[in-house]
Amino acid sequence: MADNDNGSGGFGWFLAGLGIGALVGVLYAPKSGKETRDELVAGALEARDRANEMYAQGLNQAGQYVEQGKQVAGDYVNKGKQAAGDYVDKGKEYYDKGRTQWTQYVDKGKDLIQTQAEAAKAAVEAGKEAYVSKTAEPVKSDA
Repeated sequence: MADNDNGSGGFGWFLAGLGIGALVGVLYAPKSGKETRDELVAGALEARDRANEMYAQGLNQAGQYVEQGKQVAGDYVNKGKQAAGDYVDKGKEYYDKGRTQWTQYVDKGKDLIQTQAEAAKAAVEAGKEAYVSKTAEPVKSDA
């Protein structure tokens, strides 16, 4: 049979033993009826007091378990908040790094476009000058 160490089965056996003991005591009692009744009442009162004590112990134990559970849950919540905060900080760091790199690439692109625009403008100007110098030959008049 499996052992039951949680105390709830022990209380049931305690009550069963109390009832059996009271019955055997009444059957074999060498005392008068009044004395036997008084002892039965005293035994019942003792059983009630013991049951109340066990109930109070159970409530106290349950309260302790609840407090432990709250503390453990609070610890996990705090750990979760800390981990989330760490991930948020890492995300901000990566965002800032990416933004800085993107800004650098944009600036390089602007510089490249400016350089190419200046080169294209210079080429157009050189082309215009070459055209003007080749087409500006003296005009001969036949008249």
